[in-house]
Amino acid sequence: MSGNSNKWTCEYCTYMNWLSSVHCTLCHALRPVQWITPTSQASLVSQQETISLPRSLSQWPCRACTFLNRAHLTKCTTCYTPRGSLAPAVDKNNRAITRTTSMNRVPEICQPSNNERNRAGNLAIKKWSCHACTYENWPKAKMCILCHHPRPRLPVESKVSSLSVSRGSPPESPPRSPDGNIEFQQVGAAAAAPPPMSNIEHEKRVKQIRRRLRKSDWLFLNACVGVVDGDTQPVEAYLSSGGDPTRQLTHDETLFLNRPSAFDAGLTLVHLAIRFQREDLLAVLLTTDVSSHVVKRPPSQVCPDLAACIRKEISSNLRQRKGDFPCYFATDIVTFTLPGEIEELPLSTRNQLMDELLDGDVQKELEQESTIINWSLEITGRLGSRLYALWNRTAGDCLLDSALQATWGVFDADCVLRRALGESLRDCSMKFYARWKEYESMQVESMHFSLDEDQWLQDWALMLSRAGQPGAALEQTHIFVLAHILRRPIIVYGVKFIKSFRGENLGFARFQGVYLPLLWEPSFCSKNPIALAYTRGHFSALVAMETETDDNIGAGANLDTEDDAWTVCLPLSDSDGKILPVHFISSLQVGTEEKLLRDWLDCRMTCGGSLVAQQTQPRRLPVIVGQMIEEWLQKYRHANPHCT
Repeated sequence: MSGNSNKWTCEYCTYMNWLSSVHCTLCHALRPVQWITPTSQASLVSQQETISLPRSLSQWPCRACTFLNRAHLTKCTTCYTPRGSLAPAVDKNNRAITRTTSMNRVPEICQPSNNERNRAGNLAIKKWSCHACTYENWPKAKMCILCHHPRPRLPVESKVSSLSVSRGSPPESPPRSPDGNIEFQQVGAAAAAPPPMSNIEHEKRVKQIRRRLRKSDWLFLNACVGVVDGDTQPVEAYLSSGGDPTRQLTHDETLFLNRPSAFDAGLTLVHLAIRFQREDLLAVLLTTDVSSHVVKRPPSQVCPDLAACIRKEISSNLRQRKGDFPCYFATDIVTFTLPGEIEELPLSTRNQLMDELLDGDVQKELEQESTIINWSLEITGRLGSRLYALWNRTAGDCLLDSALQATWGVFDADCVLRRALGESLRDCSMKFYARWKEYESMQVESMHFSLDEDQWLQDWALMLSRAGQPGAALEQTHIFVLAHILRRPIIVYGVKFIKSFRGENLGFARFQGVYLPLLWEPSFCSKNPIALAYTRGHFSALVAMETETDDNIGAGANLDTEDDAWTVCLPLSDSDGKILPVHFISSLQVGTEEKLLRDWLDCRMTCGGSLVAQQTQPRRLPVIVGQMIEEWLQKYRHANPHCT
């Protein structure tokens, strides 16, 4: 480089400093004398002599090390060079005398001898690399001068060839364990560290490991990095491909990852999640669905290009209303349903499709363990309104993903709905805050608690920060805002208790109920609801399958019903016959929940006496959604030649 002639190289850390620097910028070592040329010395002296100082603080620069000394001193304070002399002071061994200060103090263990100093220019000294920071140290250094990590013990062969062994003296025997084996110093969590490798050997080893890696190995390593970095997407990709969550990291894999502070041999994804406190990922890794090794293939992942076009369509359909309530709203009312052609597939193909589309754990918990959905034979059988829980990603955006799955059949991968939620809650903060505080105050008073204004504002600030932050967990208030963005009611069927991994009840889950867009005018909204499921801190979309029944009655409220349509009945009561709670109602609306449901939903009573809300399903979905479903079905039709 053209600028290297104006710099001097530090003999300890090889850092290139400017000639005006007395000490190394990196390690504060003193500048060698050989780097002080008469030209640079004269220029430095002339520059420093022009500095105007008070008479009481007049100083003279040392011509050997350029240190500024007091005027009454006859020798340099740093190198003891006589005033006016270019040669530094030397001792009886003809060594330059330097004074060690706090700025240039270097450990004695890393000071090379005269022979080593003379041979350093010929690159004859073999340095050892630190296992922790890979810094190359002098042979006599017993610890790394950068990170102070101890030097690993070397076997006998390495000690014989090491420069640290004096000429003519026998090599020292390495320390041995009681069983006679050579002891190596432990590095990190490894039981025994191999002999240090040079950078060239390390690169060769990494290239060999890279060539042997298969696709499953890449998915596993990406999942390990995802756990450490808190990224759920590579973990889900590994598990959905049938990866084993109990797989352990090998020594070669830890060497390839090259992050000794994070990865150790023998660790699994669960160990990494516990070490880095990734509770959301830990819940995914400990679920029983992981052991089934079923690859999930929803339509949006089978057809990624069409799914991207659908998300662009969703973004173009979001508008912000003008006026005193500038909340975002969706212009189109779309409801996703499973096509009836699924029933025409062979049994084996149909079972495979359902396993790859649905979340079996959620379906089992809601149907068998808690009887939250599909508990009425009249609704599921005669009315053909059975609900299916779609598999959903386990990231912090599961609420928004499930909402878009229930409407358009895609995930909120571009955070379109997340941004609309955050901006709506921020721009309409006054109205949402007033309704939220009034509703929460009634809940707090029922438990005989009270909060001051500062606590209310702190809780509300937390709501605002979570709304626009991707991956942040959402709460009831966000579902209420989401109902306003979609301009339609949201019915959440959820568990009553939050349980730990051991099955213990930790507290009440207050998500189950109906969320109405109460701050909009009823004429501006649709009476066609969507259904979501809540289980163990996770939201899923509940959709129906297209079917033909005799009792189907089209709802058609606030919708264009010219096209052929069919109806799904969503129960508004639990299995005990109790009406689902209506969230975020005012104090004046308490006691009128059933009337509110009939005003905002198209309700009817079944022959068995159950109150249900009618969800109208048009036969014709948006063209791009229909293309995605058709292309998704073709994958299973081609897998079985008997499918037509």
